[in-house]
Amino acid sequence: MNAREALEKYFGFREFLDAQEEVVTALIGGADALVVMPTGGGKSLCYQLPALLLEGTTVVVSPLIALMKDQVDALQRRGIAASLINSSLRIDEQRERIRALARGEYKLVYIAPERFRSRSFLDALGESTIALFAVDEAHCLSMWGHDFRPDYFRLDAVLERLGRPQVAAFTATATPEVRQDILQHLRLREPREFVAGFARPNLNLLVRQTENETRKYERIQALIAEHRTGIIYCATRKRAEAVAANLQLAKVSCIL
Repeated sequence: MNAREALEKYFGFREFLDAQEEVVTALIGGADALVVMPTGGGKSLCYQLPALLLEGTTVVVSPLIALMKDQVDALQRRGIAASLINSSLRIDEQRERIRALARGEYKLVYIAPERFRSRSFLDALGESTIALFAVDEAHCLSMWGHDFRPDYFRLDAVLERLGRPQVAAFTATATPEVRQDILQHLRLREPREFVAGFARPNLNLLVRQTENETRKYERIQALIAEHRTGIIYCATRKRAEAVAANLQLAKVSCIL
């Protein structure tokens, strides 16, 4: 089965999006890769599809438990042997899945970076045939990044212990400094780099300066009155709570 046949059989698509086919071809060919692709650009398929065509198990490192579950549930509905191992499971469930991993029963296993603190888990990985080591949200390993996670620093030592399997790093947001950090920290070997376009023709960006906080809230309320509905993004939860409280005082219906 080739990549296009697998795409239609398992995912129901006849065509790849943008750079997907190039990435998939590179990974099936055994290359290390750094993939920078916008949210909604189809990053997950770039490692899920090769996982089905490569011999062994693809390990997916992700910091988001909810996202892991969503992806594993979707893969299982397609009849793909996928699992997750994280702290949301009972201890006995974790142990059984670790044993199944060692037996090679999964094509994809999703792992939080904290899991690599466990010696028994590392031993199970060592008994497995690792086809691909996919690092999602790879910007988390860079101190230049906006979401630095110290546990991502363990990944280089983990890769060394596993004998340096093929590695692919994925992120939706990476400055040149962050990309360089990813390449150096994971020690990717002659990596292919893919940076997909971030232009979103369906979105218009407009910046409006306001004199002070009062004027800013007045402007937000005016926009809501004009468009009736909307989404307000804030830099922090505390800031979001403050904006929501202000709108509620102004009798604007909103949820946080």
